[in-house]
Amino acid sequence: MNTRPPESEPLLTPAEVAAMFRVDPKTVTRWAKAGKLSSIRTLGGHRRYRESEVRELLTGMVPEQRRGDEPD
Repeated sequence: MNTRPPESEPLLTPAEVAAMFRVDPKTVTRWAKAGKLSSIRTLGGHRRYRESEVRELLTGMVPEQRRGDEPD
């Protein structure tokens, strides 16, 4: 369980999230617009993503990727 208050949770840029998933940063923005990933807007209007949420999504995707790699 994450005991860190939300204000001090690390935030990631779209480029950092994209690198973790090996996708284009525009894809990360589309995921946020589609509601698959929540984002926080900075004062300058840039999107930032909670590291804990990104890691949960990433670990949830790993088993699916492994199943697709298995031979038939």
